[in-house]
Amino acid sequence: MGENGNGNGAAPRQKLEKVVIRFAGDSGDGMQLTGDRFTSEAALFGNDLATQPNYPAEIRAPQGTLPGVSSFQIQIADYDILTAGDRPDVLVAMNPAALKANVSDLPRGGLIIANSDEFTKRNLAKVGYDSNPLEDDTLSDYVVTSVAMTTLTLGAVEAIGATKKDGQRAKNMFALGLLSWMYGRELEHSEAFIREKFSRKPDVAEANVLALKAGWNYGETTEPSPPPTRCRRPS
Repeated sequence: MGENGNGNGAAPRQKLEKVVIRFAGDSGDGMQLTGDRFTSEAALFGNDLATQPNYPAEIRAPQGTLPGVSSFQIQIADYDILTAGDRPDVLVAMNPAALKANVSDLPRGGLIIANSDEFTKRNLAKVGYDSNPLEDDTLSDYVVTSVAMTTLTLGAVEAIGATKKDGQRAKNMFALGLLSWMYGRELEHSEAFIREKFSRKPDVAEANVLALKAGWNYGETTEPSPPPTRCRRPS
């Protein structure tokens, strides 16, 4: 993938000096692993980086609640940096709780990538949303990209007969694949990591690899707004 584009006829990649990304979801959504993998890809690319993991406020908090939100923030740059950044430019929200717990940190015009499958009436009610913020004007100050990550992940792993549970657990890899496409990171090293991590569970490894590739392919096929970007290599 070149510096200036991502395929024939594709929108040119914007070049950034830095970007701050925050992955947020339930403690069981694998946000720490997702952030760690994105960090490794940034390091391999040659960017300077700083990270800040944030763990749930309560151990074994009920699923989909504010005390159960886990997040991982990373700042990547083409120059030396010392912190993970004050405010994220991009928020990946895997459920309503993750959105509500973190959206106030996002500056006006920031990008929200939300797993729309989790924005059910039940999950919205858990955190006090009377309506779906992805569908009303609650988030009008931000750029919002809604992606049915769970549905798309389950579709990607269906061919290998993966269980619904394994498919749902792999949705964090879909998010990683999508963000990897957006910021020009190849999947080779993440795929190798997944296969090694789950070497004793080849079916789980394959499900996660398929989810990773599905996220990348979704980005490449749909080209969600805004255009793909690339944090430049240090000179």
